[in-house]
Formats: sequence, C-alpha cells, structure tokens
Amino acid sequence: MTEPTPSGRPRVPDGHRSPLPRPALARLALTLLVVATGLTLILTIGVHKEDDEHDAALVIPDQRPRSHETVPRVALAAPVDRPRASDQAELDAWAEQVADATGIPARVASAYGRAEMWLRGERPECRLSWGTLAGIGRVESRHGGLDGNSIGDDGRPERPIIGIALDGSPGVREIRDTDDGRLDADISWDRAVGPMQFLPETWERWGARATSDGAEPDPQDIDDAALAAARYLCAQGRDLATPQGWWDAVLAYNRSVDYGQDVFSGADGYAEATRPQ
Repeated sequence: MTEPTPSGRPRVPDGHRSPLPRPALARLALTLLVVATGLTLILTIGVHKEDDEHDAALVIPDQRPRSHETVPRVALAAPVDRPRASDQAELDAWAEQVADATGIPARVASAYGRAEMWLRGERPECRLSWGTLAGIGRVESRHGGLDGNSIGDDGRPERPIIGIALDGSPGVREIRDTDDGRLDADISWDRAVGPMQFLPETWERWGARATSDGAEPDPQDIDDAALAAARYLCAQGRDLATPQGWWDAVLAYNRSVDYGQDVFSGADGYAEATRPQ
C-alpha cells in the first residue's frame, strides 16, 4: 500500500485547482475533486479571498509552470544552521523582516525559518528553502489563519485546526480511525490536523519536536509541523534546488500538479518579496 500524503489527500487530476483564491472571485465554494485512480472523491475547503495576502503586504502572482522543468527562487535564508536557544533573538529579528515583506505572521515565519535551519544542519544536500514550507502552509491553512484563526505566541492555533471526517461519504475519502482519536478527537474516522495538515498515521512516522523541551511532538504546533514537513520533503535523498527534487518532494506531499503549481506560486512570491533590493 502506498504511504499516504501528509494530509491524506489522494492524487488530484490535472486541470483541477487547489482551493486558492483567484482575483476574479470573492470566495470559493466547497469543491469536489475527482481522484484519477479509482472512484474516490475528496472534498477540499474553499478559502475567502480576504484570507489571502491581499489583506496584508503582498499579492502572490499565480504561476503555472510545467512540473519538473523549473524551481521557485530561493527565499531570504534563515540566519544560522542547526538552531540553538541562543539563536532565538536572531531568528526573531529575521522573522520580523520576513513578516514585513510578505505578510506571513512573524511567529509562523519563525517556524518556517527554524525548520530550514534544522535541515541545513541535518541534510545540507537537500537545500530546502523555507519559502517552499511557506508555500505549503499558505495552501493548507493560510499559515494557520484560515477562517479567522491565528497562531499564538506559543506556536499553537487559537482553535485546533482539524479537517473534515474522512468517512467515505459523498465527496470524501474513507480513512478509518488510526489513532483512537488522540490527535483529531474522532474515534471513528481520521481527519487531517494542524497548520500543515497531517494525517494521524503520517504524523506517527514523521512527527518531530522542533524545540528541545522534552515534550511530545504536536501537529498543531507550527514549529513541530514545519519541521516534520521539512523532513518529509527532504526524504529519499531529494535535492530541492533541482527541478526533479523539488517537484518530487511537493508531489509527494500532495499528488497533484495543480497543488505543486500553487505551492510554487507561493514559494516564488515569497522569494521575490524577500530578495535583497
């Protein structure tokens, strides 16, 4: 059996779009996406236009590059390699700079930057840029800000981010409970959880604690979720500075070229916004 993507989403046929706002739309309704393999359907949630960067400092151009032909530009590098507690002030200053340029909340930018720093120390050959993590976070939860939510100073959302029950009802994939409801509070069906939208069974393998406090990894914690996503992307020896490696990584996260294009748009937009003038 093929390992599920982090959010448990099956492959979506080319020609469908991930649920990102388009300039001509005030908001998107719930959209049914048909899976190419089998007859499974999955329901994806529409996003209010006002939740996009239009209400912040940045408008992200919609880009539709062909898969495996190019990579997004590299965003402003996080300040150091493998993070230490003594680096927090430097990371915070960097995150404020990123927030000013992109509209990503500074607390969330700090998590993306910390994950890049971890991977720069652990897997330098992966060459992961935080911009790719931010591109994913933008698509999955608007950096934790979907539907008026927000990430607090402790790294957790104001309200837990829990997706719909994957109960096999019309328009929904069926995934029976794998964690006794421990992460998603559902003892019957699994649900994607946290700002980077991990399925419980995927989190069981990839969950990691980003801070050295001895606590259990938490998919609702933006630091832990960003680090787990970074390690997932860098698995199997991928080099994300190459078209092959970047697209293989993002399509492993969600098997849809349209999803990859949406992530590309965000990652490249954040790189453009943070590049030295």
